[in-house]
Amino acid sequence: MKNIIPSYVRVPVIFATVFAGMEYFIDSGEKPAFMEYPMVAVFLFVFLFLLIAIEIVISAVDKVTYQLLSEEQKKQLEEAQALPFTESAFYKNIMKKLTRSKAVEQEADVMLDHNYDGIKELDNVLPPWWVYLFYTCIVFAVVYLVRFHIVGDYTQKEEYEMAMLEAQKEHEEYLKNAPDPVNLENVILMTDATSIAEGKKIFTENNCASCHKENLEGNIGPNLTDAYWINGGGIKNIFKVISEGSPKNSVMAPWKEVIKPTDIQKLASYILSLQGSNPANAKAPEGELWVEEAVTNNKEEIVDEVTKVTDSTKIQQ
Repeated sequence: MKNIIPSYVRVPVIFATVFAGMEYFIDSGEKPAFMEYPMVAVFLFVFLFLLIAIEIVISAVDKVTYQLLSEEQKKQLEEAQALPFTESAFYKNIMKKLTRSKAVEQEADVMLDHNYDGIKELDNVLPPWWVYLFYTCIVFAVVYLVRFHIVGDYTQKEEYEMAMLEAQKEHEEYLKNAPDPVNLENVILMTDATSIAEGKKIFTENNCASCHKENLEGNIGPNLTDAYWINGGGIKNIFKVISEGSPKNSVMAPWKEVIKPTDIQKLASYILSLQGSNPANAKAPEGELWVEEAVTNNKEEIVDEVTKVTDSTKIQQ
């Protein structure tokens, strides 16, 4: 029998198909399956070895069988192999089943008694593949009608919402193991209510109030609601102090091993959201006055205003 596809094409295609199927169905995380599971690599090696062995055996059998043929049989075999694929009996048989068309010599059997300016009409049947596809569409339409319009299965909107929920779960799972995108260089102040609320929750859960009290008025640690800062104010400085600790105050330990950077950003943003809140029994200012240059160019007015607030706080105390 004539080999339509040569072995040097057939073997790589079969092996690549099996390899791709195993990679698709075996959950191996970010690593390829044959690297994550050594048995997969062993299976692929054995499978490739068997493919090559089978091709060698088939080739050997064909050669031995050819030598056993008579000269006339060899000649017939060579003539059959010399035919183009489209002229082979196999191809013609497939096309006949797919189209059910009549040969030119048989057109008289399906010719209708219609003649339009010398053009005659044939009554050829529809191709079976077209008919079967049409029947399949009808069955699909009936199933779809019953499922979504009679039984009342999920709608497209519900399917979309389920897909979005699944994607959100996958995204959250990815974020658990993905590198944190926030660092000292790109951290920014967050002002939305959700982030501030989460920052307050982080402040409470990590017992920050033991040093700074519940309203950040200060206890062992400094007052975090005034404009004076020991290590500098602003989102970047506060983020750095929470992450790495304070070089000027050993009591303030680094929290980067306990709180992830994105949460430290929210915590720092929560702290800054209470600036100027003037809580009762606030601790006296410590450190130096911090003025955000990006906020204002009139530093002297800020200094005067903060001084007034500080003096007022001292009088209340």
